[in-house]
Amino acid sequence: QVQLVESGGGLVQAGASLRLSCAASGRTYTMGWFRQAPGKEREFVAAIRWISDSIDYAEPVKGRFTISGDNTQNTLYLQMNSLKSEDTAVYYCAARLSPGSFRVGVIKYWGQGTQVTVSS
Repeated sequence: QVQLVESGGGLVQAGASLRLSCAASGRTYTMGWFRQAPGKEREFVAAIRWISDSIDYAEPVKGRFTISGDNTQNTLYLQMNSLKSEDTAVYYCAARLSPGSFRVGVIKYWGQGTQVTVSS
């Protein structure tokens, strides 16, 4: 079992930056970020597999968002630059404790979410 706690959301103007943080209560295998806008399904944003340091990004955020962290400290970050109004959503930290697919229907551990609102 692991608990995830996000922080760092807020209200910013388009073009600004925000940094989200996620603290895990224990070691994980994969950690990442998802987001859910009003009326839409939760979607993948970015993930990192600690054992290989491999990183994946969703196409809409490539070149603007950077995922990073420290598995020894059980922390994960998401640096979001050049924010757009379409980035407005609740952002969720997610984790797996073992190898496997990193999809909404499979992931067992979720944070409570942090709101990011980008005004245009």
